[in-house]
Amino acid sequence: MGGDLESLSEATSGAIGSLLSTTILYPLDTCKTKYQAEVQAHGQQKYRNLSDVFWEAISTRQVLSLYQGLGTKNLQSFIAQFVYFYGYSYFKRLYLEKSGFKSIGTKANLILAAAAGACTAIVTQPLDTASSKMQTSAFGKSKGLWRTLTEGTLSDAFNGLGVSLLLTSNPAIQYTVFDQLKQRLLKQKMKEEDKGSSPVVLSAFTAFLLGAISKSVATFLTYPAIRCKVMIQAADPDDDDKTKSARPKSRKTVSEVVCAIWRREGILGFFKGLDAQITKTVLSSALLLMIKEKITATTWVLILAIRRYLLLTRGRLKNV
Repeated sequence: MGGDLESLSEATSGAIGSLLSTTILYPLDTCKTKYQAEVQAHGQQKYRNLSDVFWEAISTRQVLSLYQGLGTKNLQSFIAQFVYFYGYSYFKRLYLEKSGFKSIGTKANLILAAAAGACTAIVTQPLDTASSKMQTSAFGKSKGLWRTLTEGTLSDAFNGLGVSLLLTSNPAIQYTVFDQLKQRLLKQKMKEEDKGSSPVVLSAFTAFLLGAISKSVATFLTYPAIRCKVMIQAADPDDDDKTKSARPKSRKTVSEVVCAIWRREGILGFFKGLDAQITKTVLSSALLLMIKEKITATTWVLILAIRRYLLLTRGRLKNV
């Protein structure tokens, strides 16, 4: 029971941290997503850089539209982080119980993280697709969650699932790069320090810096897949035209998106918006972990208090 409560506490604090970090950075996320979704030949782009998206919202007096789809994104983010942290904590505890080990090795840790990530991607894919469509709609013309989810088929709601599963490798790459950089720094410090000194550890700032570098490397290596996923899930530009004739829409595929990027933007098109993606990802991860660490203890106390209250209530009902 204690293990389940610990998993619940980790999941809840992670989900709350994700919700707050998503809300704070949402305007940047909207600008980034709209910029990534556009594929045009050089000289024909609507958005030449990320700031063009922001200025469009200001010039059309649609600043609040930078938050279009925020409710859906927060719901998706909350559920995703809850499922991920609960799944990872549960898988880790189960692995330690079954294996008899006191700690988890690097390879096992990566596998557990990938398994939790895959479960998260499957559960939240419809919400992920809906939030991307809402963000990439024209400012002021975003549809509600229910209408966005029901306007297509069930398979449309899972657009980009294959790419999402592929992107579960992102944390594995990040962890591997972080571990390699950490080992090199520690070896260098050990050579500089005396052999009889206390164990060498990284400072908080160095750890944060290595985390940011490793996350940037992982984002760079997986970015072509990230952009393809955004384009697959993006709203059709024709959706904003009320006079368009009703006709079935062809489902976007990875191969079609890759060909479109290559034909119109060349190889550099696969990395369009990379700087914004890294900025948003690093800031989001830092905020998430900071908020999670601050509220974990409080969440644990609240869960224990609720559990005690329920047990006392159940005991009174039995006595009656």
